[in-house]
Amino acid sequence: MNRKWLILLSIAVLVTLLAACGGEDDNEETQEETEAPEMPEPDLEGIPDVVAEVNGEELSKDEFEANYVGQFQQAAFQSQLTGEEIDQDQLKVQVAEGMIDLELLLQEANRREYTASEEETQEILDALVTQSGLESEEEFFSAMEEQGMAEAEVSSQIEQQVKLDKLIEEEAGEVEIDEEELQDLYDQYTAQQEQMAGEDEDPEIQSFEEMRPNLEEQIIAQEHAQVSQSLVESLREDADITNHLS
Repeated sequence: MNRKWLILLSIAVLVTLLAACGGEDDNEETQEETEAPEMPEPDLEGIPDVVAEVNGEELSKDEFEANYVGQFQQAAFQSQLTGEEIDQDQLKVQVAEGMIDLELLLQEANRREYTASEEETQEILDALVTQSGLESEEEFFSAMEEQGMAEAEVSSQIEQQVKLDKLIEEEAGEVEIDEEELQDLYDQYTAQQEQMAGEDEDPEIQSFEEMRPNLEEQIIAQEHAQVSQSLVESLREDADITNHLS
């Protein structure tokens, strides 16, 4: 599951935020001692009822706002770290374009009649529960509902994710693993660990063979990301698209 590229941003972002919230609870005493800067608010004024149209399918204001709020919250966390102000107009266009790309991929997956089995959807659900830091599906669905996503909606998007994975895997075919590329990734990993540890510490670094499965997953994930981008570009050429935010 490590190589699954969760393109369903609304779930991916919310899971990240849930995990972050769990970390905040663990460090509650430290946070009380340090006053956090005020978080900016998402600007949702003037969003049209139909944000975009893709081959006759409408992407609604509600869909956009759910995606935008999640992306904005992630951008706000990054903004606090970097000090850079968020360009909300630009972010809105980016989110809308990302939704258009996703819709194109989903339409193509449905055109090819991919299906999602119970076992396949359960595999992704288990990974999301683990990633969120929660202990059970019930806690996960409850937390997602608090974030504005009902259980049925989450389950539907997980099914869509299975179809997307199949689409990209078919497009990518069998990814060849290059030993030199693996070694380069491992060298980057070891250099990063040594830099984080500092001169006075001897970091515990996994061997190349121990890291091999993760390194291979990274290469596959990168290849799948490139394939998905190429497929989107190809689908856009023949698509009828209107982005009302651009």
